[in-house]
Amino acid sequence: MGISERREREKNQRRKAILNCARELVLSQGVEHVSMENIAEKAELSKATVYLYYSSKEELFNEICEEAARLFCERLKKFSETGLKGMAALKVLWRDYAELFGGFNEMIIIFQVRNYLDSWMPIVSMEGKNKSIYVEIIISSIKNIIDECKEEGIFANDLDSTVATRLLLSIFSKIIEHASNLPEETRGLPAVYDEMINTFQIIIRGFAREGIQHSLLDIRNFN
Repeated sequence: MGISERREREKNQRRKAILNCARELVLSQGVEHVSMENIAEKAELSKATVYLYYSSKEELFNEICEEAARLFCERLKKFSETGLKGMAALKVLWRDYAELFGGFNEMIIIFQVRNYLDSWMPIVSMEGKNKSIYVEIIISSIKNIIDECKEEGIFANDLDSTVATRLLLSIFSKIIEHASNLPEETRGLPAVYDEMINTFQIIIRGFAREGIQHSLLDIRNFN
């Protein structure tokens, strides 16, 4: 290996180390409390060195968010291969989402960082420098499922699927913001799971077609 190749490998390793340290700090302290100085200290680098790789905390956090969203999209891809549609898909996707929450830190990263980057329209802020192709995939996947629920006659025909998707994701972000403030070992407790399920249940009843049987909307019923 030549000198240039070795230097490039070392740069990539250092960049990865910075990202890993930043990610750990976000999960343990919350994104608002993490500074470039904190990240440099944890990575055992000078703050000036960290700025050589990332011009701002926002740039660094955006890259963390992109990686987390990419991993989440990999899970969505596997889910899409099941062939489930409409309400069946929505129930299973939400079940997996809720059950994974306690151990799948990427969801906390996505929502916390998007909230930090754009507190006005967090997860659904798609314009400007923080636009994310992976977040677009997440939004598109959920919107398609909502459209299928309308086609099945379960959701109201006049439901705006785009607005409904944004509402779901915005409320998800608040649930995660609350749960992420809990100690990591308690995030998978039944009380947290129940809160997420009950909140989601209320939302989709608001989406439902008038006169629809509530049993068809029961998230805990996967039949």
